[in-house]
Amino acid sequence: MKKAELVGAVAEKAGLSKKDSEKACAAFVDVITEALVKGDKVALVGFGTFSVKDRPAREGINPFTKEPIHIKESKAPVFKAGKSLKDTVNK
Repeated sequence: MKKAELVGAVAEKAGLSKKDSEKACAAFVDVITEALVKGDKVALVGFGTFSVKDRPAREGINPFTKEPIHIKESKAPVFKAGKSLKDTVNK
């Protein structure tokens, strides 16, 4: 599902215009993004949890040249599905 399809589905399900639905979806993404940048977790009970995972620096290998390379430490956004979502998907 692409963003336009999501906006359309939310608009239909919530009885909103597509314009209002697009604003709501954008606000949802912005709020989650801002919380993750601050280092907070966002937990939606029954759906899942968004959080940030620290990845330490490590050595890797360039697949083309086989030379060792240094990979800097980084942070990665992570989503862990909740039990209700997992159960619903696996029905």
